[in-house]
Amino acid sequence: MSAIHPSALRPLLIAAGVAIALALSAPAALAQSKIEQQMSAEQFKAAGLDQLSPEQLANLNAWLNRTLDAETSKAVVKAKEETRELVKHENRGFLGSGSREAVVARLNGKFDGYGQGQIYVLDNGQEWRQVDGVDLPGVHLDSPQVRINPSVIGGAWFLSVDGYNTRAKVTRVK
Repeated sequence: MSAIHPSALRPLLIAAGVAIALALSAPAALAQSKIEQQMSAEQFKAAGLDQLSPEQLANLNAWLNRTLDAETSKAVVKAKEETRELVKHENRGFLGSGSREAVVARLNGKFDGYGQGQIYVLDNGQEWRQVDGVDLPGVHLDSPQVRINPSVIGGAWFLSVDGYNTRAKVTRVK
């Protein structure tokens, strides 16, 4: 799964919220109008609906409203799940939250080796601070690709630079 830049996360969450709100309000609005009110007279006649008895037309409207309610409910559940997964994915690395998937990104700017306390800013907007004393002397790279993996046990995360085996223990700060 590709990382979503934090600046894109807020509009996505707002859009998801708006979609949920619209989905919840749509059935009420549409249920109040019958199919014969939603179609032009020409459309109604072209569909052959003018041949239905009042009872048949009432049954059709009831069925359409039930179907609309069921589909809207499914859409709301799906939108909530997608929003929850998006938030979980973007909270990776924060204590006790988020997914445990690796983060693959590029460092912004130059990389001149590891250093305890150093902040690593990624092109996806995340910031990670090195919390151990590991170093990598003599390395000078421009915007290298990095991978931040969770430890197998515990909540630690380790940053590695593409092409090097040395890993630095990091914690997410933003």
